[in-house]
Amino acid sequence: MDIVGTVMAAGRAAVELSLFTLLPVMVVMLSIMRLAEAAGILDRLTRLLAPVLRPFGLVGLSVFALLQVSFVSFAAPVATLATMDRRGVSDRHLAATFAMVLAMGQANVAFPMAALGLDVGRFLAVSTLGGLVAATAAFHLFGRGLPVGGPADEVAADHAATTEDGRGVLGIINRAGGEAFRIAVGSIPIMALCLSAVAALRAAGALDALNGLLAPVLDGFGVDARLVTPTLGKALGGGVAALGVLADQTAAGTVDARFVNAAAGWLVHPLDLPGVAVLAAAGPRVARLWGVAALGAATGILVRTMLHAALAGA
Repeated sequence: MDIVGTVMAAGRAAVELSLFTLLPVMVVMLSIMRLAEAAGILDRLTRLLAPVLRPFGLVGLSVFALLQVSFVSFAAPVATLATMDRRGVSDRHLAATFAMVLAMGQANVAFPMAALGLDVGRFLAVSTLGGLVAATAAFHLFGRGLPVGGPADEVAADHAATTEDGRGVLGIINRAGGEAFRIAVGSIPIMALCLSAVAALRAAGALDALNGLLAPVLDGFGVDARLVTPTLGKALGGGVAALGVLADQTAAGTVDARFVNAAAGWLVHPLDLPGVAVLAAAGPRVARLWGVAALGAATGILVRTMLHAALAGA
């Protein structure tokens, strides 16, 4: 196996993903968030939605994260998480929002999967339910020891941070671009390591060997052995890696649309090494809360997995 070539290819893929996929999305989303914040839109939305979201441990800004992950990409909620971190939303509410994002299906994988037979409408409904379950679990169970103080519901905006240089809209966009660049570059190291690991395992034949080893065990528990390869690829390489494996399996005729719909809850979410790495780069408190968020997200993903399996078999 060409180790140097494998690492170089993985590093190149990580840079391309960070700078050519993540960075443009982040520039646009952070610019929108900063402009909306300067205009006072975030404050009004927060006060309007806070009573509805409060039972789930969420705040008004959390709806931005929900929409971003559902209709943009897994990386888009970084803008909202960064805003919540910077504005002092409590650790407990921040962890709940982080958990919600990690448990939901990301648009950059879900919409391409429609070509493989995924029922996108049903997927989005189950994804939203799973996200709310994850947020509730993170806030009321796994994060109950976290501090809840701070501007959780009524956010008193400090617009000085967004307008202090007097350059208006252009200044806000320039600052958002600089923050987006920092986030994108910060995600490159862990992404390169993850992609290198996946490529090395694939080149060494380890993925195929593990698939053959686990198949009899999984059959005994009633778990479809065809999930092994996309699950391993997803855990190390992210949702796009799982999408690639499913596309290959579909082309080979080993899986069909029913399998894709049944497996969507298990495979399509950002709770993987690249996803956590990118989202945790939103801010220091977000990175510190990833463990609580992951536990909450796992609860939501379990609910999504069972619902998708049940609905696909109906």
